[in-house]
Amino acid sequence: MKLGRTGPILGKRERARERSQHVEARSRWFGGNKFRMSLGLPVAATVNCADNTGAKNLYIISVKGIKGRLNRLPSACVGDMVMATVKKGKPDLRKKVMPAVIVRQRKPWRRKDGVFMYFEDNAGVIVNPKGEMKGSAITGPIGKECADLWPRIASAANAIV
Repeated sequence: MKLGRTGPILGKRERARERSQHVEARSRWFGGNKFRMSLGLPVAATVNCADNTGAKNLYIISVKGIKGRLNRLPSACVGDMVMATVKKGKPDLRKKVMPAVIVRQRKPWRRKDGVFMYFEDNAGVIVNPKGEMKGSAITGPIGKECADLWPRIASAANAIV
């Protein structure tokens, strides 16, 4: 390994090994990994609220974990945490920014086994920053990608697809 002006000069194998170590460490920090999916819900999308908190819909303000690119809207998919506000629902929930997790999306995405999957509506559930649900029940099915990442949400769901 040669030393360059800014650090060690790495070959292809060494770079690949370093990258795989970084990915392993990242999955340890963030508790799980999700494959690349079709992002179906950009910022300013309104989704149904699938829990029993009293909110009817959620307006997406931002997506957690998106670094961004100039002029590109951050988008979310099943299993992503977003910051959202309630547009219709109980007055005590409205006019507050709160975290939510997307559980269903209309945009088809491809799973690793080759199946294209989509739901009939876009939906999310309100959570706290740790990922624990505010409500106690979920209406309708949730995606497997969401259930793998958020065990508290999976335990409240009646169907995981």
